[in-house]
Amino acid sequence: MADLGNPQNTIDVLRRHQFTFQKKFGQNFLIDPRVLEKIIRAAQVGRDDFVLEIGPGIGTMTQYLAEAAREVAAVEIDDKLIPILEETLKGYDNVTIIHGDILKVDVEKLVQEKNQGRPVKVVANLPYYITTPIIMGLFESHVPLDSITIMVQKEVADRMRVGPGTKDYGALSLAVQYYARPEIVANVPPNCFIPRPAVGSAVIRLTRHEAPPVQVQDEQLMFRLIRGAFNQRRKTLVNALRNAPGLGLSREEAEAALDRLGLPLNIRGEALTLEQFAGLANLLSAKSEGNTGG
Repeated sequence: MADLGNPQNTIDVLRRHQFTFQKKFGQNFLIDPRVLEKIIRAAQVGRDDFVLEIGPGIGTMTQYLAEAAREVAAVEIDDKLIPILEETLKGYDNVTIIHGDILKVDVEKLVQEKNQGRPVKVVANLPYYITTPIIMGLFESHVPLDSITIMVQKEVADRMRVGPGTKDYGALSLAVQYYARPEIVANVPPNCFIPRPAVGSAVIRLTRHEAPPVQVQDEQLMFRLIRGAFNQRRKTLVNALRNAPGLGLSREEAEAALDRLGLPLNIRGEALTLEQFAGLANLLSAKSEGNTGG
C-alpha cells in the first residue's frame, strides 16, 4: 500500500482517479511526512485512542492516524474522494469512512458507539472558511472531547491564542480559550501542500479544559455580549452593547454594569479579559433575574 506521505504517491493517486481540486471545499493536501508525524505527536495519539478525523482528503493523515490509534473515523464531505479513500485505506481494518458534512454528523452518537462515551481526540486539516463553525460546533455541543489538533491558516491559529489589546484578539480567541488551552505546535509553509496555498499554515492543539477557567451563570449571554462587543470593535463597549441585536441593553444599564466592575466608561471590548466578560454576564443575568423576580 502506497505511503501517501511521499508526494509522488499522492500525485499518482490523484492522476489515476483524475481528481480535480474543489475550490469550494478549500482542498490542500499535506505531503510532508515530518509535518504528519508532528501532528500525530502533538495530538498525543496512542493505541487506546479513538480519533475523529475531519476532512481526510485522500487519506494521507488517516494512514498515519490508523498506525498510531486503536480506531479512526474519517468524515469526508466530497463524494469524489470516497472511492479514493476506499482504495488508499483498504489495508486498515481500524478505519471507518463516513461520507457526510461534519456539521450534520451526530458526533455524540459516534462517540457513544465507538468509544463508549469516553473523550475522543479530533484531528483535522481544515479549510479557512469552515474552521470556526466546526470548532465551535464541537465545543458548544459538549461532546466528550480530549483535544482538537488542527491545521489552519497561521493567522487563524494566532487569533485563537492571543490575549486582550492585540489586533487579532476577538470573539474566536475568547470562545476557544473558554473551552480549551490553545498551543501552536508547528508552523507549516505552503510548500508542504498540493496545491500550494497562498498563505502559511499552523498546527494548533486545543486541549479541552476539565472545567471552564471562569464561572459564568449564563454561557449564552456571555457569548452574546462578546459578539456584540466585537461586531463593532471600533466603538466603545457601551455603544457596541447598546446597538447589539438581541441584548436589549440601554446606555444607562451598560454604563452601570461597567461602573460596578470598576471599568472606565470609554473602554472598548478588545481590552476586556475573559474573566471581565464573565463578570459582566453574571452582573447582567443577576439583574434580569432580579427584575423578573420582582
